[in-house]
Amino acid sequence: MVNMIENRDKSLVKWLGDTSLFVGMEEQYLQELSGIAMVVSYKRRATIFSEGDPGNGFYLVKEGKVKIYMISPDGKEQILHIFGPGDPFGEVAVFASQSFPAHAVALENSRLVFLPRDDFVKLVAANPALALNLLATLSQRLCQFTKMIDALSLKEVPGRLAAHLLYLSKKQVTGDHLQLELSKTQLASLLGTIPETLSRMLSKLQREGLIVIEGASITIVDREGLVDLAEIGKF
Repeated sequence: MVNMIENRDKSLVKWLGDTSLFVGMEEQYLQELSGIAMVVSYKRRATIFSEGDPGNGFYLVKEGKVKIYMISPDGKEQILHIFGPGDPFGEVAVFASQSFPAHAVALENSRLVFLPRDDFVKLVAANPALALNLLATLSQRLCQFTKMIDALSLKEVPGRLAAHLLYLSKKQVTGDHLQLELSKTQLASLLGTIPETLSRMLSKLQREGLIVIEGASITIVDREGLVDLAEIGKF
């Protein structure tokens, strides 16, 4: 069940100003953003939008985690992105005046900030700095897609997995210690493989002395070797 509540308090203004999308914006525009924003709550596994739904607004993750995915004609799920606190999603369809090109579902109980398209576009027109922030975010998203396509089409599973572990270590800013953010089934879908193959590859990375696994916690033991595997794509 979705609970939609208008929120214009100062805490939301500050939170918006701390996100990558709106960092550096003047207080006036942040207040206007909070005036059009709605905080939306979703239960775990609830659908946020489906492929083909009208792009009438976009979201930022305030709390929780969201999965963006597509379904192939044969029914196979391909995860495109996993978004966490501060991340925007759904913005491409909004600014292209198109329907959403993929599905979005809450991976856990989540609170999202929803920004309606028409109101947001008016703010963008009045604030060039906001347009530049959006351009930077969309450019980063395009870069991520390019890397994903490269990994799925040119690299074998070990290389994809190594690249993902290196990405997590950078994203989580925890040095050589990181936490897997997804279940093995979800991670396998993201990497374009199956859970059984993923488990074998994780075990092999550990046997080769590249990582140490303790449940969902992973320690990178040989970063240089992991980088080489990510670049070469196979053992």
